[in-house]
Amino acid sequence: MFLCTLLQTYVSAHRLGFVGHEKILTCFSRNDYEPDICFFSRAKSDLFTKGQMKFPPPDFVAEVLSPSTEKNDRFDKFMDYAAHGVGEYWIIDPAGKTIEKYVLESGVYELSLKVRAGMIHSDVVDGFKVPARAVFDEDENLAALRKILQTE
Repeated sequence: MFLCTLLQTYVSAHRLGFVGHEKILTCFSRNDYEPDICFFSRAKSDLFTKGQMKFPPPDFVAEVLSPSTEKNDRFDKFMDYAAHGVGEYWIIDPAGKTIEKYVLESGVYELSLKVRAGMIHSDVVDGFKVPARAVFDEDENLAALRKILQTE
């Protein structure tokens, strides 16, 4: 939830679109998914209707690994997200405290960055950047959240 809080706050403050988490049913040709965290640009989110139950492929997705989901997150979702133009995919490993950032290049995900520390920025969510540790540590998260709010 740390990443979701940061992303939601940033996106709301800049009116960039819509952030969903867990129970947002996104539809793809082969499977439907409920990403842990997803972002839809204003171009997409402005078309959403009240009470909408199914959503198009998002622009950004973050999945949190667990032993029961890792295979699906790294293979089926990885392939489906790329095939449907999800521009950026973060895989968050809470056990290893790492974030892998994949960016869509010519229809294929390329590993752009794998970090435990330092800043990580989004190529899809304009201007969004946070310390990687803020995704795993409450104090770091609060400090990053304060920084986002101070710039508004």
